[in-house]
Amino acid sequence: MANQRTFPLAIASVLGALAVAMGAFGAHGLKPKLLELDTLEVWKTAVAYQMWHALLLALVASSPQLSPKNIRASCLISGTLFFSGSLYWLALGGPSWLGPITPIGGLLLIVSWILLLKKALWGPWQS
Repeated sequence: MANQRTFPLAIASVLGALAVAMGAFGAHGLKPKLLELDTLEVWKTAVAYQMWHALLLALVASSPQLSPKNIRASCLISGTLFFSGSLYWLALGGPSWLGPITPIGGLLLIVSWILLLKKALWGPWQS
């Protein structure tokens, strides 16, 4: 059972730590560039979504009632990487073809929350 939780919890830890680092980097090291590009709010959105979903992933990985072996962990990880990752890249002036990746990531995050709701309503004590 611990092995099923180890990988998602490790990823949650990395995503959370990186969210703090990216927030600090954006507020200090990149702030002039982000202000020049008028993308500071985009950067802040990426950091916020990354942190919230790292916390949710940690909850899913840590809770015995929310086994991470199903699709929730995969959706959270890929959704966070797609959503926040594309926003970081776009905030730094990355190519506009990355724009469509952001809503795909957002959709995966929404699916994660819906799967969590499903688990809460129809099977919180079943794997």
